[in-house]
Amino acid sequence: MSLTESELEPSSPDASHGESTGAILAAFLANMGIAAAKLVGFLITGSSSLMAEAIHSLADSSNQGLLFLGGKRAERPATKLHPFGYGRTRYFWSFVVAIVLFSVGGLFALYEGYHKIGHPEEISSPIVAFVILGLAVVFEGFALRTAVRHATPHRHRGQSWLGYVRSSRSPELPVLLVEDSAALAGLLFALFGVTLAELTDNPVFDGIGTLAIGVLLVCVGIFLAIEMKSLLLGEAASDEEEAQIRLAAGGTPQIERVVELMTQHLGPDQLLVALKVEFGPGISVIEAGRVIDGAEARIRHAVPIATHIYIEPAGERVLGPPGN
Repeated sequence: MSLTESELEPSSPDASHGESTGAILAAFLANMGIAAAKLVGFLITGSSSLMAEAIHSLADSSNQGLLFLGGKRAERPATKLHPFGYGRTRYFWSFVVAIVLFSVGGLFALYEGYHKIGHPEEISSPIVAFVILGLAVVFEGFALRTAVRHATPHRHRGQSWLGYVRSSRSPELPVLLVEDSAALAGLLFALFGVTLAELTDNPVFDGIGTLAIGVLLVCVGIFLAIEMKSLLLGEAASDEEEAQIRLAAGGTPQIERVVELMTQHLGPDQLLVALKVEFGPGISVIEAGRVIDGAEARIRHAVPIATHIYIEPAGERVLGPPGN
């Protein structure tokens, strides 16, 4: 099997780490401002929904800091103890983000909602609550729009956003998309609770809105933890990338076929590739070395994130002596 250069098109590396920096910064600034506004609103109105949303925004702000930290720590060079580098650091800190959402955001909101339902209190200055929640919706919408704009180039044509979040090997943008979507939904829950509390003159609804925010954040934290756990354990390359690797290796002169292929992400932009290949008959040891070098070059051209490639002969075919 042979390939032309047009058939062996390089796949685009996952460059979303650079793209995500702007989205992280936008989300951080938005959440810090929103958290301050919600906290002031809580102090004025006494609304538990605003209090839960303030803690939610503070948790989100700390999460953006953790995502930024993970990106910086992942840039450290490889060491003897960590010969493949620190790319998975990004997955670890994204997992910590899920824990923060679950514990700090979700569990606190559940407690606050339970307490408010058991001991309801009237909302003072509800107009302040509505203004702050309305402004928060605008700012959170801006943050989500920024995340969507940065993530769109990395989403395949026709792929759903849930499919993108679940299949992406880069953690930052999917985490931001889920966080910002949850933030908007939480604000709607808070508006629902405050509105019903005012319409019915029953502050219990404020506590119900807070409880709904807690349930939402716990579910989001669990979802993100499951996704990040899979990345931490090491996920294979996408089906498209594996097909390109097989095509590139199998199209190398003197390689008859790819017997086995295994891949694993060492980080979003680092891919470990291990192949067993069958060489053509009568190939010498020296020629085999050249063939392997050629195959590695073709694989890196097709899949640029293939940073570590190991190729070995398969079966019982014995290479000829160097002179052959």
